[in-house]
This record gives sequence, structure tokens and C-alpha cells, in this order.
Amino acid sequence: MEDRKLHIVCHDVPYPPDYGGVFDLYYKIRTLHEAGVDIHLHCFTSGRDEQPILKNYCEQVYYYPRRTGHKGFSHQLPYIVCSRSNPELLDRLLQDEYPILLEGVHCTYLTQDDRFAKRKILLRLHNVESVYYKQLASCSTSWFKKLYYLRESAILRKYERRIASTWPVLAVTQYDADMAAVTYQSKKISVIPVFLPFQHIESPQGTGCYCLYHGNLSVDENEKAVIWLLENVFNDLSVPFLVAGKNPGPKLRRAVAKVKNCCMVSDPSDQELKDIITKAQIHVIPSFNCTGVKLKLLNALFNGRHCVVNGDAVEGTGLTEVCHLAEGAKEFKLIIEKLYERPFTFMDLQLRREKLLNKYNNQHSAGLLIAQIW
Repeated sequence: MEDRKLHIVCHDVPYPPDYGGVFDLYYKIRTLHEAGVDIHLHCFTSGRDEQPILKNYCEQVYYYPRRTGHKGFSHQLPYIVCSRSNPELLDRLLQDEYPILLEGVHCTYLTQDDRFAKRKILLRLHNVESVYYKQLASCSTSWFKKLYYLRESAILRKYERRIASTWPVLAVTQYDADMAAVTYQSKKISVIPVFLPFQHIESPQGTGCYCLYHGNLSVDENEKAVIWLLENVFNDLSVPFLVAGKNPGPKLRRAVAKVKNCCMVSDPSDQELKDIITKAQIHVIPSFNCTGVKLKLLNALFNGRHCVVNGDAVEGTGLTEVCHLAEGAKEFKLIIEKLYERPFTFMDLQLRREKLLNKYNNQHSAGLLIAQIW
């Protein structure tokens, strides 16, 4: 077998895979290891500990502190990039000629260094970040956060175009690939789906007990989605609605408490969340952000029953056929009432298997990635 050695630079420590931003990283590392790739892993740290388990899949694992606060700010560079600048990382990458996979625009500070001009480098695009940050601004209720997100979006727009015209870009959805082709004017863009922990459809047949929204509830976009559902969809529906996820804030707790037939499960364990997903009848997943891929939706599709989404949640993902599409509160209500008593059938299960298992196959995706690198 060809000797395959690869540097992977991650914006965060990719274990445990307990939020959407690291799912793809961790399961990609595991799958590439199984495919015989020797991985030299470089992780930026900010609130997440070093993880010995990563040594099971990597030849070397290095950690670098992120420069948070005012130390990470620059007038020319996005904060998510400048705060991840580290001369030790650059020196280490220059000790050999192995290809480099940069996990997200966050990790692209080395574009400032001419020593990497002829190096084989690929950029994994988790979101079109300039668009993502602009949409975060629209979701935030904090003026300070709004100003930060808008500033970051403006700087990212210029920065992304410069770096993406240089290297091959690996998008997670066709929508992001198409947007990057226009926004970045890049001709070297391909799609490699996210790597996932689930490789089998385990959605239970029959009927469940409630409607569910799950996710990281401290994220502005997710909080906005839940409050929109509470105020506009479940405000006068008689079906039970459960909200589950990490770190809900006081504003969200108050909003849940005001609505009858609604309750919250805060900070469930992985097993508890899996049980909650399995017992739900309908997963209600509106989104106010059309870039990237929604891991909460894929989790529901692989492990839950009916999924009701809006267009932004599935834009460019190829998942429309296995979801029920609704735009606006009235359509969400009508579809929820229609599906609440409808069993999830064997035919529904087969459709998901047909549409999902070929697309979201870790081994196949690893093969596509390896073909891009070597």
C-alpha cells in the first residue's frame, strides 16, 4: 500500500463529538485511520481538554492554545483565523512535505506564510463562513454579538475569496459548493458529505409520543428556532412538544414555561438523547441558516420518525425527499396535525435507506477524500 501520511489541522479538539462542529472531524479521523492513513493531528484548544483517545487513531497529536479575547483580534484577518495563529504549528508543518487538510476557514492562517506556497493543501469548508456569520447576526438579540458577527462577516467575505481561489475546496453540501463557486470564484470545488457516527437507519416504525426539537440550546440560531416554534406553532396546538439539548439560557426556559403541553430536558446524556429521539413522533427542525449541514436533522433521519423542516434546513443537502417541507407557521401546524397520528412505516424506512445510506457512507467519503489528496 502507498505510504499515506497526512497533517490535519482542526479548529477545536475533535473529541468528544458532542456538537455539530466536531462530528465530521472525529469520524473522519477514525475512518481515515481505518483506511491506512497515518494522521498527524493538530488541534486548537479553548475550553476543551486534551484527549488521549485520539492517539488510538493518530500517529501524533499536538495541541495549541487559542489566542482568545483582544489578543486574537486583527484589522485585516477574521477573528476566527487570527485567534488560531501559532508559529509552533507552522514550524511543525514545515518539518516534512506531507499534505495538509485544513478543517475550516478557521485554520487557514498559514496562507500568510509564503513557505507554504507550493505545499499540497486542501480546505474543508464546514460553512460558507461569511454567510454563516451574517445569518448569526440576524439571529442574535445581543447588540454586541450582532456587531461582532457583522464585522466578522465583512472581513471573512474578502478573506475567503482570496484563500479559496488558491486551494481545492471540499464542501459538505452542493449548496455550499455552488455558493463558494460564486462567492469565492473558485474552480476547484467538490462535495464530500459529512462523516457520521451512524451508518445504519435505526428509525423505529409505529408512532411516538411527542414532537421534538433537539440541539445545542446555547446557540443563538437554535434558541431563535425554538422560541419561534413556541410562539407561532405550538402556541395553540394540543400536541405535546419537548425541547432537549445543552445549556439552555434563562430566556428560553421562560419561553418554554409559558406554553402548555411543552417541557424541556436540559443537558441530557448521549443515551438519554438517543432515547428521546427514538420516542418522538415528529422532529420539528426549522432553520434560519441555509449554509452547512444540520447534524440534528441527520441524527433525526437516521434514528427518529417523521421530520418536518423548512427550506433553509435542507437547501442543497439532497434530503428534501425524506423530509416533510413547510414554510411558515401555518404550514408547520397543518403538517404536524397530519403526521401526529400517522405511523412511521416500513416504506418510510426503505425510502430513507435508499436516499441516505449511499450518500452518507463514511468509507465511500474517505475514498473520495483520499483520491483528492493523493
